[in-house]
Amino acid sequence: MSLLEPPAEKPKKHYVLKITIIAVAIVVIVALWFSFRYYPEKKAAGQFFVALTAGDTAKAYALWKPSSTYTMNDFLADWGTNGYYGPVRSYRIMDAKAVRNSASIAVNVAISPYTPLPQPGDGERSMKTKVVTIWVVPADKSFSFPVPY
Repeated sequence: MSLLEPPAEKPKKHYVLKITIIAVAIVVIVALWFSFRYYPEKKAAGQFFVALTAGDTAKAYALWKPSSTYTMNDFLADWGTNGYYGPVRSYRIMDAKAVRNSASIAVNVAISPYTPLPQPGDGERSMKTKVVTIWVVPADKSFSFPVPY
């Protein structure tokens, strides 16, 4: 080696390793954020449907946090055993998404009058499974039905 020759370059493996670790960490953080961003709203919807499947309509009505115009009779007409959506014996929360131009989160739930929730290949029973969209307000976890625009 002479004075005019540059020294041999050392491989920068630690630099590549740091960049790889940072990139993987960012991907994991983004994936976790997308997976759990609506977790509180899904949990609130789960508590509501647990109360309905247990037959505790008073608790479900309290969790709904209705306005003064949505009475218990209206609630039972929708969710009671002879109601439009009832009886609810099993459910599965399918997904949740933000509602455009609204402060609500739309939670899609499959509900069934059978226990357990029928599989798609179970002909007659799966035909009675309904997919219901309810809106959850993140601020107070109150529920409402979707409002058409």
